[in-house]
Parts: sequence; structure tokens; C-alpha cells
Amino acid sequence: MALPLLILLIAFGTPAIFFIFLTLVLFLALFEFNRMGLADEQQIEQWFATAAGSLVVPLLYWQHYALLLPLLAVTIIGLALLFLIRLPAIHELPQRLGWLCLGLLYLPFLLGHLATLRLLADGQEWIFLTLLAIMGCDTFAYFVGSNLGRHKLYPAVSPKKSIEGGLGGLLGAVVAVYLCRASFLPVIGVFEAIFIGLLLGVVGQLGDLFESLLKRACEVKDSGNMIPGHGGLLDRLDSLVFAFPIVYYIARYGYGG
Repeated sequence: MALPLLILLIAFGTPAIFFIFLTLVLFLALFEFNRMGLADEQQIEQWFATAAGSLVVPLLYWQHYALLLPLLAVTIIGLALLFLIRLPAIHELPQRLGWLCLGLLYLPFLLGHLATLRLLADGQEWIFLTLLAIMGCDTFAYFVGSNLGRHKLYPAVSPKKSIEGGLGGLLGAVVAVYLCRASFLPVIGVFEAIFIGLLLGVVGQLGDLFESLLKRACEVKDSGNMIPGHGGLLDRLDSLVFAFPIVYYIARYGYGG
């Protein structure tokens, strides 16, 4: 549900509405991440970290970049104070506090690049390129892997993924980027489209594998049940979390966005 809404908001929504939606998505994703690792433990700390991390998007919208480090500092100090007041079993502290800190870096400071990308002059086009490249990667990987997959890609983390499917995903991302070049981003050259497609195919699959690794560590099948029948919100965003930072820096410094 989040992805179609995101596409509609990119195409027709004002920047303010888009950023409100993105703040909500980040809040829900952070809440899901914290619940995945800590379940019902440290609930006050979970809510505090979730609310604080979600403030990254409004700061980016108003371009208050200088406040990002103070926000991170205040959040870490606040978490430290909460853990001192609400002391868990000492041996569990590194895992619980570490998980919350990982969430603050993994989601706000990676997915937050979607906000900075939207602020670029041609940000909408680059966001569409990212979405289409990742969807092309996922689609080709699924069909190639289902029909031709013989060799396991990383069975310890994701037993169903195959090397053949991974290569198919790279092809799908390249095809998607080339179609974007031909339709609405002519500034990209032919060989550049191939490079960007391969790069997004790689980082998209790395994002997927990393989220699978986190789920394995937490011993859960899905990151949550926020999307009935499709698992959690993170299960839909995992590839994009790694892809948006790459696209932002390509657009910003490679094409003067």
C-alpha cells in the first residue's frame, strides 16, 4: 500500500504533503524495526527513539541540516538516561541499546536521502527511476530465479535466492533505467544507464539481503504484519533504503541536480 501511495504523492502531491507522508512512513518503519528487535521490552525507549528518528525528515524539508547532529546527540543522550533510569538486565544492555542506535542510522539517515532527493530540481524523475529500477530488479530476479535458479546465492541468510535470480535482477534494473532514460531522463547516457542500472541492481539486492539478515538475527519470518498478506513495511522498503542514497549522490553530483 505504501508504494502506490508514494508514487501518487510524487506525481501529484505538493512537497509538503509528500514530506508529511514520508515522515509517517519513517515513523512506522522505525516503530516496526524497534519492535522486531525488542518486542515488548523497553517500550518507552522504543517510542522515544522512533519519535526522535522521525524528526529527520522535517529537518531535511526545512533544510536545517545543521540540526541533524544535535538531534542525534540529544537522542543518544536521552536513550542513555532512560536506560540508566530503567535499567534492564545488565548483560542485555548492549543488544537493546545497540539495536535502537542501529535503527537511528539504518532508517532515518539512509531513507532520509529520499527527502533530499525530492528537493532536487529533477528529484521527482530520479525518484521514479529508483522505484522502477528496484521493481525491475525484483521482478526479473523472481522470474529468472523461479525458472532458472540452480545455485544458491546466500543460503545462510536467504535460502530461496539464487545466483541466477540475482543476475536476472541486475538485468531488470538495467532495462528499467534504460527505459527511464528513453522516456523522461534523457540526460543519462547509454553507458551511464547501464552503469546506474547495475549499481542499483547490486545495492537493491544488498538491501534485501541485509534486511533478511536482521530478520534471521531476530528469528522472525517478516519484519512485521503492518501490510496484511505481505509482511511488514520494512519488507517492502528494504531494497529502497540502500538505493536512495546512491541515486541522490549520482543525481546531485553527477548531473548537477
